[in-house]
Amino acid sequence: MAGPGRPPGRPKTAPPILAPQAEAFLEMLAAERGAAALTLDAYRRDLADFEAFLRGAPAASAGADEVRRYLARLDATGMAPRTAARRLSALRQFFKFLLTEGLRADDPTAVVDAPRQGRPLPKILSEAEVTALIETARRDESPEGIRLSAMLELMYASGLRVSELVALPLGTVARGERAILVRGKGDKERLVPLGAEARKAIQDYLAIRPLFLAEGQVSRWLFPSRAASGHLTRMRFGQLLKDLAVKAGLDPAKLSPHVLRHAFATHLLSHGADLRSVQQMLGHADISTTQIYTHVDVERLTTLVKTHHPLAKRGS
Repeated sequence: MAGPGRPPGRPKTAPPILAPQAEAFLEMLAAERGAAALTLDAYRRDLADFEAFLRGAPAASAGADEVRRYLARLDATGMAPRTAARRLSALRQFFKFLLTEGLRADDPTAVVDAPRQGRPLPKILSEAEVTALIETARRDESPEGIRLSAMLELMYASGLRVSELVALPLGTVARGERAILVRGKGDKERLVPLGAEARKAIQDYLAIRPLFLAEGQVSRWLFPSRAASGHLTRMRFGQLLKDLAVKAGLDPAKLSPHVLRHAFATHLLSHGADLRSVQQMLGHADISTTQIYTHVDVERLTTLVKTHHPLAKRGS
């Protein structure tokens, strides 16, 4: 009985009882794989939900059609594809266990496709927001401000990954050329052009770069620092960007180095760049990775079709 002023404790819900084959599966997870209590509880709930869908029939007796109908039911109730895919993963492991133990001759989940999870759209900065960031950075004439301005201009002009930006060798930009050679993922090299504004920001920074070096210090990095890596870290650059967002009147939660890379790609496409060129500049191995940026430019593409497609013109 609860004491004075203490609310009675909430009664614990008894764990659902499963068919013997499912209980044996959970025992195997605990004994052979050392599954944690929370993991076992999640598997138990997933299998219990499937057996409830089967109206009490054991999960071990289900066929591929029942699994498909179950996934369709989850989708109809509005369950997130990622959660439904986790439910299917639990069923796959369960039926694999039955197959291994000789309790079943086939695996019905082997012919069932996982729910399509889609790819989340990237966060986007408008051109006006990027302009506000650049102009705010330019107004800070301190060495730190000049460095941040150069990093910002360089990233927006090239679409570099933040890891590529902070680890740029000094020799990459020392000659002031119109393009830089970037070594990206998988040690692959790509050539990325730079506009006049970015080149000027870099030259302004190079003039004060010695201020970031200790006396007599020599560094091969474009953006040297006292960090163990010898160059400015990704985390520090991210912090500087968020501070800049506040000064520019933007939501700092909306800004990160990766969002600048998104802005580079999206704004290029909105001004007519072709997808293959953007893919090459971003260093994407597969163009399907680049295609996500077409989804954030639907309005421009719709206008393009209405303006140039012959049937659209005829309809208007």
